[in-house]
Amino acid sequence: MLNKLGSLGGVFGQKDLHPLADARELKRILDELPRDNAFRALDEIAGWFESLQATQEFAPDRIYEVARQLEEAAQPHLKRLSRDYLLTPRLTRADEKRLWSINFGFWKLLAGTYERCLAAVGEKSKAAEGLKAVLPALCARLIGAYGAIIKWEQFHYGPTANELWRQMGHALLVAEAAGIAQKSVALGAQARLTSAWQEFQRAMVFQAASLDSLLPLEIELAERLVEHFLPHFWFTHEAERDSVYWVDLAVDQPPLRLARMPQTLQPSQRFFKPGAAHSQILALLNVLEQTGDVPPEINLGGQYYAKTMIPVVRHLAAYLAPIPPQRKHDRHRVKHRMSVLNGLVNAFVAFSGEFGGRPAGLQMESWVVENVSRGGFGVVLSNIPGEWLKVGALIAMQPEGGENWLLGMVRRYHRIGDNEARVGIEALARQVTSVELKVRTASSYASVAGTPALMILDGNAPGEVRVVLPLASFDLRESLEYTEDGQRQLLTPVALVEQNSDFELARYRLSAIS
Repeated sequence: MLNKLGSLGGVFGQKDLHPLADARELKRILDELPRDNAFRALDEIAGWFESLQATQEFAPDRIYEVARQLEEAAQPHLKRLSRDYLLTPRLTRADEKRLWSINFGFWKLLAGTYERCLAAVGEKSKAAEGLKAVLPALCARLIGAYGAIIKWEQFHYGPTANELWRQMGHALLVAEAAGIAQKSVALGAQARLTSAWQEFQRAMVFQAASLDSLLPLEIELAERLVEHFLPHFWFTHEAERDSVYWVDLAVDQPPLRLARMPQTLQPSQRFFKPGAAHSQILALLNVLEQTGDVPPEINLGGQYYAKTMIPVVRHLAAYLAPIPPQRKHDRHRVKHRMSVLNGLVNAFVAFSGEFGGRPAGLQMESWVVENVSRGGFGVVLSNIPGEWLKVGALIAMQPEGGENWLLGMVRRYHRIGDNEARVGIEALARQVTSVELKVRTASSYASVAGTPALMILDGNAPGEVRVVLPLASFDLRESLEYTEDGQRQLLTPVALVEQNSDFELARYRLSAIS
């Protein structure tokens, strides 16, 4: 790509010499994009967007037409790399950053190009008149590009610049002033019908759903579910008695909960409530839990199993409800340092007690707790640790000055800068012991290696224990056993409570083997 641009000798300022100025040359460029190498194809497309931004002589209607064709040519490659990003198990930090950067960077370039076109709509020129004919599609594409930026920033758990919401709001206000905000346009190879108003609504509901406690694949699934239920949310220009969220299209501010009415009412304010969408989300959740099947009318652009969908649908049912969830436990502000070990293996060593209160040789993080409640801790990190930190990460924690370890799980993760983040930790247990488990049928063979696990001794149902196991260890058909103080103990499986990419949490009935 760079060689092609270099051969032009810096003549991008001359309208007639830029390759994208000629429709036939543009078609040739698109036809020659690599079909079997998504990285190269998107790299070339990004290069053409950058060259487009570098020239000042392009007519804005021509810029829009070129950007539209480049966007549509990029779609299959974006889809492929998005799938790699979301579905590839255990991406290295370098690969994750590469996949994220090329997707995020594309949407940033696209939004900047469409923003330039929108800015020219008010000009008195033939090109500006040409843009008015495509204004419904231009506004929808621009807001959609900003929505994609929000989603990819959510994959990295923020932060999203507040200015982005004003830019989106401005595009919607322009569309409303022209009377075309709700005019349907067909976008993409599949001719998806949408509008500027619909694209803004989707971004607003996505933001309101508070997705910083979900994993990236769950965030993607949540967006697709929001798209499915979008027609049933209720959006208004005026606050109603049961409005839940609001946004001001002219202000650098994301949608907020309507805890109280805004101090002043403005024509640029918009409000929404779940409407019929909430009951339909609950109905879907009931079908998934009762039957284990995904209803055929739910088209999410891919095959998802009920087990994957249930936690996401349950989350949406809670956060997009007429009364969103309130905090269960009061927070108390503190400033207290604690040592942190990540992962099941490190936690197993810590809770075994065989190496003392602070096992040597393990890589410990030192975090400062900002607030504490009965349910867990809030932490602000000034230096984000390695790639292990993510929603669902298992951690062992030891308060400074203490000898006891606590078991926790990262439930929320929100970056507030390049090196700063807020982390919400659920305290799973205060009484935990390390055990080595064997499948009951194989336990009589001394040579069979045990499976390292953590047994949670507090907060269980009568006669039960919860056990943290390595990934793919739980089997409802297999009982486990271990030896404690010379006595063999039997664990009969009850249910799998939670599963993520690193471990499983399951319930077992505990009994002694006579």
